Amino acid sequence: MTSSGFGGAEPASDRVLHLAGDPDAVARARRLVSSALGKGHPLHDDCVLLTSEIATNAVVHSDSGHGGTFSLSVSYSAEWVRIAVQDAGSLDPPFGWRPSSPLDTGGRGLLLLEALAHRWGFIREEGTNNVWFEMHVDLLNPVPAASNGSLRVAR
Repeated sequence: MTSSGFGGAEPASDRVLHLAGDPDAVARARRLVSSALGKGHPLHDDCVLLTSEIATNAVVHSDSGHGGTFSLSVSYSAEWVRIAVQDAGSLDPPFGWRPSSPLDTGGRGLLLLEALAHRWGFIREEGTNNVWFEMHVDLLNPVPAASNGSLRVAR
């Protein structure tokens, strides 16, 4: 895998990785996203963090973590990123829960998706969960510079 070299005029790219449902797979999922986007991509860190969260959920909360597998797909360009994890399914749909104490070490994954992603959701079909998120570079700079170099003011 090679870095996408953020900022170039490259077309959108797709990567898919099939992983065993074990905790080591979460680190491999993070590495795929990091390698695909390249560390210079402005969405790199948030995408790696959110990938870690949804891959961990696949391992901990689905049948993927009981001898199954899950797949990670990464679609991206210089302006946007879409990442999805499809797991082996679970009895209940993915949902967010809040930790009962600020010291709890879990329970924030879907809350992070809500806070950081432009859009996210899940699809349950044929016994699987597909949790996805999208991020767009324009969220980092909501007031773009006008062509004359002055800032546009939102009204």
